[in-house]
Amino acid sequence: MRQRSLRILITAGPTREYIDPVRYISNDSSGRMGFALAAAAVERGMRVTLIHGPVNLEEPAGVRAVPVVSAAQMLAECQRRWPEHDVLIMAAAVADYTPRRPAAFKRKKSRADLVLKLKATVDILRELAARRGPKQVVIGFALEDRAGRRNAERKLRQKRLDAIVLNRPEAIGARRSAVDVLVAGQGWRELGPQAKNRHARKILRIAEEIALARQNAEPS
Repeated sequence: MRQRSLRILITAGPTREYIDPVRYISNDSSGRMGFALAAAAVERGMRVTLIHGPVNLEEPAGVRAVPVVSAAQMLAECQRRWPEHDVLIMAAAVADYTPRRPAAFKRKKSRADLVLKLKATVDILRELAARRGPKQVVIGFALEDRAGRRNAERKLRQKRLDAIVLNRPEAIGARRSAVDVLVAGQGWRELGPQAKNRHARKILRIAEEIALARQNAEPS
């Protein structure tokens, strides 16, 4: 398969898990890395689908953008669209938990403490990696504050990823950051502090290397 025909699915931004119609649980992800990946992929001639949560960013020209809000919505869109793509880069910061029973109406303030019961969301990256075809490539992101490389290595093995990008908490919302990329069977590649669009280009080159090697491999 030629390089320019790669079809890539990218996720970006946070999700919102609503407690009631006006309050929600979320995180500080800006979506900049995922959007930078999408823009760089278009520059490289890829066909790009960008599934993103609520962000304050302009969707890059040339992408098929799919806005979502919740983790459940992102899961549904990813499951529906993943089979038609060659590469997945899961850069979204999907909520780990969602309210078990969201209120239908705005909760009134009272003097009593509010206790929320949360349930775990589906691990979208693990789910899509388990459903991939023999030539599809899956790249994840890991945000770690302690024992970062060890935890990223464990995630790569457990979720059977082709590569994982290690981020630190200070990267959230920042325009510049330092990341490391672990490629299965190859080891770590350090990407020093730089703008996220430069990181995006390097991550995409790694994705292309893996995808083209996978496409050109002889059937086992």
